[in-house]
Amino acid sequence: MILLIGSQKGGSGKSTLAVNISALLAGKGFNVMLVDADRQTTAANWAGDREENLELSRVNCIQKYDNIRETLNDLNKHYDYVIVDAAGRDSKELRTGMVAADILLIPFKPSQPDLDTMPKMVELIGQAKDFNEALKVFGVITMAPSNPLINESNEAKEYLANYPEINLLKTLIRDRKVYRDAMSSGSGVTELKNPKAKAEVQLLVDEVMGW
Repeated sequence: MILLIGSQKGGSGKSTLAVNISALLAGKGFNVMLVDADRQTTAANWAGDREENLELSRVNCIQKYDNIRETLNDLNKHYDYVIVDAAGRDSKELRTGMVAADILLIPFKPSQPDLDTMPKMVELIGQAKDFNEALKVFGVITMAPSNPLINESNEAKEYLANYPEINLLKTLIRDRKVYRDAMSSGSGVTELKNPKAKAEVQLLVDEVMGW
């Protein structure tokens, strides 16, 4: 299965989701390939740090740019899951990745600049489905405020209801320091002692994969 994580805006937590999903799947015994298709190389740097800790389950990683469709299709023959971190913009990597992917996961913060990218994202989805009708598209709110009195997440949900092309997940990824700690250590939050973050990632994967 090819899971592409991409959006029209940087800073939405794409790499964080990519590495944490990869770590969770690898921890369950799956053969996982993480494809860093973002020239900022955040996911590849995380994978390099992870290799230094032999106690952690293995996550394979390659970097691939420009047209990634054929590479993804080939990797899909050899790995249980291919997780792709695409650049946070309208890029060749995002467009060609959508043609190959089984699932597109769009992370976005509950902020107006992120929400403003949705019309363009829907346009790209429509173009991709001309070549990949089976593409499933999910959206997930990331960096959601942990304070329940802040209503930004609910407002974002209401806004996304105007875009039925994007299936909004029930899971919220909160703004937690443990995600940054995991990123800097080559770990996934499911491997650290934070039950709330662990539950978030597990629920996210359950929803996306249909488990």
